[in-house]
Amino acid sequence: MHGRLISGAEQVGLRRPNFESLRKGQNRLLQPVPGVLLALLLALAGHALADWLGKDLMDMPKSPVSPIMMAILLGMLLRNTLGLPAWADAGVRFSLVRLLRLGIVLLGIRLGLGQAGTIGLQALPVIIGCVAAALVLVTWLSKRLGLSARLGTLIAAGTGICGATAIVALSPTIRARDDETAYAIACITVFGVAAMLAYPFLAHWFFAGDALKAGLFLGTSVHETAQVAGAGLVYQELYSSQQALDTATVTKLVRNLGMLVVIPLLGFLYQRQASDSVAATPWYRMVPLFVIGFALMSAFRTVGDMGDQAFGVLARADWQWLVAQTKSLAELLLAIAMAAVGLGTSLRGLQAIGLKPCAVGLFSALLVGAVSLLLISLFF
Repeated sequence: MHGRLISGAEQVGLRRPNFESLRKGQNRLLQPVPGVLLALLLALAGHALADWLGKDLMDMPKSPVSPIMMAILLGMLLRNTLGLPAWADAGVRFSLVRLLRLGIVLLGIRLGLGQAGTIGLQALPVIIGCVAAALVLVTWLSKRLGLSARLGTLIAAGTGICGATAIVALSPTIRARDDETAYAIACITVFGVAAMLAYPFLAHWFFAGDALKAGLFLGTSVHETAQVAGAGLVYQELYSSQQALDTATVTKLVRNLGMLVVIPLLGFLYQRQASDSVAATPWYRMVPLFVIGFALMSAFRTVGDMGDQAFGVLARADWQWLVAQTKSLAELLLAIAMAAVGLGTSLRGLQAIGLKPCAVGLFSALLVGAVSLLLISLFF
């Protein structure tokens, strides 16, 4: 045997298991766990702090303080004082992406397809008005302040459509530089978090507690999907209104689909002015999968509500229990994601951006909010 013995496993053609690869795979799976646990701990601490402030300190039967808001603020405090530990980074990113999207998908069980479709149609005129205002006026102001057309376009798209997702999808289409992309995302993140914390109060006051109008406002004026979900949760906790969260979520998901129209249009306009050819972003990369997942979960709820037994198998009481547990799981996942939003928000990033991009980011946030308030007041 050429001077060596052949093991039984090698004789039958079997390979030795690669334990090093298995260990690396396990490490990759476990890597997000510490960060997710940190976000969960902050979510629980936010709930405890809100209860203490409202019930113990203010001596009220129900705390007027939002646990979600407390979790976000605790995360921001930790990130901007002690800093985010390196071991938590993977888990924070996992919470912001995977857990957030799963939570939004599961949230679809709160609405049947008919309800979701009605909300989407109602929101469409407001969405179109806000997106158009952002694209036209923010781009104009950017030019007036001497910013590059690419940076102005990125901030406008991020504000009007769906935050960082729109910015990342649009960047290669208009050949934006890395620093321009980073500046735009920083503006969207900081001012979007500010809107997420302030707009639930503004919506309740301005619309006199009308949950439908408040939800439409939150869904069209707050930037990121995560921020809209957070604003809707804060409103739900403060004013005991599920309708506002449902309306805000559906409105934002419809708004996200605006990427299918706006990004190819902006790419086309850029190509007309540029001398080099630009690779277009494939359309299927502009359809967030969690939008489809939300619709499928809504269809699941619609079918389950039909007949005396859900799907001909589950008794009505069992089906209602399953729906309730799914809602609770969705809100838990979103609470963890909101704590991760706080952990992922660095205020120091504004120092590197400069005053002009910050001014454009602030203007764009206030503009979209003002246009949303105006259109909802006129049409609803």
